[in-house]
Amino acid sequence: MSGNTRTVLITGGARRIGAHLARAFGSQGWHVAIHFGNSRKEAEALADELPSAETVSCDLDDWDAGPAMVRDLAERRGDWRLLVNCAAVFEFDDATDLQPDTFEAAMQVNAGTPARMAQAFFAHARTPSGRRLIQITDQKLRNPNPDFFSYTMSKHALAATIPMLSMARSRPQDRVYGLAPGAILASHDQTEDETEISHRMNLLRRKTSPDDIVRTALFLAEGPLASGETVYVDSGQHLVPQPRDVLFLART
Repeated sequence: MSGNTRTVLITGGARRIGAHLARAFGSQGWHVAIHFGNSRKEAEALADELPSAETVSCDLDDWDAGPAMVRDLAERRGDWRLLVNCAAVFEFDDATDLQPDTFEAAMQVNAGTPARMAQAFFAHARTPSGRRLIQITDQKLRNPNPDFFSYTMSKHALAATIPMLSMARSRPQDRVYGLAPGAILASHDQTEDETEISHRMNLLRRKTSPDDIVRTALFLAEGPLASGETVYVDSGQHLVPQPRDVLFLART
């Protein structure tokens, strides 16, 4: 395994969208560092599928663990070009009843640790080309509703890091992006029928696929988009005001 192969670290890379991203970057010749929390078996199995991969682990609810993991990877990889902060917690509370534990976990895992990891990445990662950061946010930034209150607040906080980190760049070739998905995979306790209905509640009445997210991430990894931008990949869901999360709208 060459430390000079272009490298991507994907948090939450063992499951769901993170795993789709890992497979896509692996197929394009990247060395993929697959972060996992409680999904060791899935992470190791996925790493075995890819031409060049490794697994890394830390508790994203720990203030110092994420940056330490970044520094360790930076010491071992000579061409670390991309960090994708994909991992998130998604627990229910709403605008009438903020739950302290839910709020604290969401703000740390979904916003605080990604921000700290981004800072460590730009401080320590080495590459002969520009470094790039992709923060996975949510279409709820433009289309909020009262459900998943803490989660939504945390994604707004994460989105705020994008322009600020972009402004703080020390090298103009470094770039910071947001990627805001809509409903992609079944979430929370959705049934298959509910997923089929809810995922078409968008402007185009189509299901946004994981491949849509993958193609966008691959473009952001090496494309010419100006730093500080957020791309919405949701078939126009953010343009359709929704009074509740679509998983509940599908049950009415």
